[in-house]
Amino acid sequence: MTSTLRPVDDTEAVKRPGRWLALGVLVLAVLLVAVDATVLGLATPYISEDLQPTGTQLLWIGDVYSFVIASLLVSMGSLGDRIGRKRILLYGATAFGAISVLNAYATTPELMILARALLGVAGATLMPATLALIRNLFHDPRERSLAVGIWGATASAGTAIGPILGGFLLEHFWWGSVFLINLPVMAVLVVVGIKMLPESKNPSPGPWDLLSVVLSLIGMVALVYAVKEAATHGFAWATLAAALLGAGALYGFVRRQLTLPAPLLDMRLFRHRGFSGAVLADLLTILGLSGLVFFLSQYLQLVQGRRPFEAGLAELPAAIGAVAAGLVAGKAARRFSVRSVVSGGLAAVGLSLAALTVIGQSTGYPLLGAALLVVGIGAGFSFTVTADVILSSVPKEQAGAASAVSETAYELGAALGIAVLGSIVTGVYRDFTGPTGTPPQAHESLGGAVEAATRMPTDTAETMLNAARESFVDGLTLAAGVGATVLLLAAVASWVLLRGQRLSS
Repeated sequence: MTSTLRPVDDTEAVKRPGRWLALGVLVLAVLLVAVDATVLGLATPYISEDLQPTGTQLLWIGDVYSFVIASLLVSMGSLGDRIGRKRILLYGATAFGAISVLNAYATTPELMILARALLGVAGATLMPATLALIRNLFHDPRERSLAVGIWGATASAGTAIGPILGGFLLEHFWWGSVFLINLPVMAVLVVVGIKMLPESKNPSPGPWDLLSVVLSLIGMVALVYAVKEAATHGFAWATLAAALLGAGALYGFVRRQLTLPAPLLDMRLFRHRGFSGAVLADLLTILGLSGLVFFLSQYLQLVQGRRPFEAGLAELPAAIGAVAAGLVAGKAARRFSVRSVVSGGLAAVGLSLAALTVIGQSTGYPLLGAALLVVGIGAGFSFTVTADVILSSVPKEQAGAASAVSETAYELGAALGIAVLGSIVTGVYRDFTGPTGTPPQAHESLGGAVEAATRMPTDTAETMLNAARESFVDGLTLAAGVGATVLLLAAVASWVLLRGQRLSS
């Protein structure tokens, strides 16, 4: 069946005054989300020590935000198309700041998981709205490519600022302070955004279908939960039931969208090969990266003994590479081709992850820093170009829904990556053989082992920690190998699916 979609030409539209200042407000929202995502990984050892979660609870703290946000992005993107993208962005930013306070003062693992879930609800309003507003602010294709590049570069800069600022705070304050840094960013965003951002929405959106929202939420949460449980504990009847529930709900969601006169998500978007290829590339890329990234901060701090601020600086090359690549990605895709830039970027990330399969407890920083730099460059090229492809493939009235699909792929990939690759790390780690007297807590997480060691005799503690660290690194290198395989497969899939795709001139 031929696609009813085509790349949209908006060059006849008048360039909106103040659009670059408005972009500055939008990137604050991106910064908010990026900083929050990175500081959590850095704070994880401290959260482990203070709240003493089990290994499973620690994974939930890490990925429940992604579970919830992935399940609500499409619904919130569609809601923004209906009630106004500026309105939902400002409401969401206010809620994001308020719920960050709940994260900061959580006193139990269960409360922390709940706080992260609520933050996911607020976060689901932000990213689709920012991309959709960019689509409506920038009608010239080359300006839009640059705007998307700045948008992506800001997200990457946030991943650099988060660990460095978070590391400083962790060394001088308690772990909850890393969540309170959201508040000033949120305040500036809301105050300036009220004046600078133009409102935009679909002029004839139709009603917001609540049943579709519920089906989407149940389907995504149940399916990702099933994957997580299968990866952690193997197959069981409860896991199979969750998988069937999720698949059934998503099937019902798709069927309902095909019959509604004004669907929450227009399934015809996926008939456009470039759109589908870009979405798949994003999903596989994040799946291959996220599980590894989640545990990298723990490796730098708990295995190599770096201070939080130093660990944050150690992760800086990835952000530098992503910022640099994001700013020139659109120009590169026009000079060469979309598929060569995306596939080449993904292959570079895959090969860098493959290089990390040889790391050990005492691996020097040159290998780590070089691998992270190439990961950042490859991801910067890929994500910027795929975001541009997705935005330019749809009419501007559907920008919110299309952006939400892109972000859903990103968040779903993150949730699956932490669930699958994170479970690989945790599964290998739990099997380490410690000396007599090793408490069960030490087998739950490496943070738990470090905390337990403070209450053990020095010789026994050192023996246990060496065994735990060695096992953790074994799990990390295995996860890196799986991630490398996923990224190289994504590069091949992108080469095939993005054939003939071009960015508008």
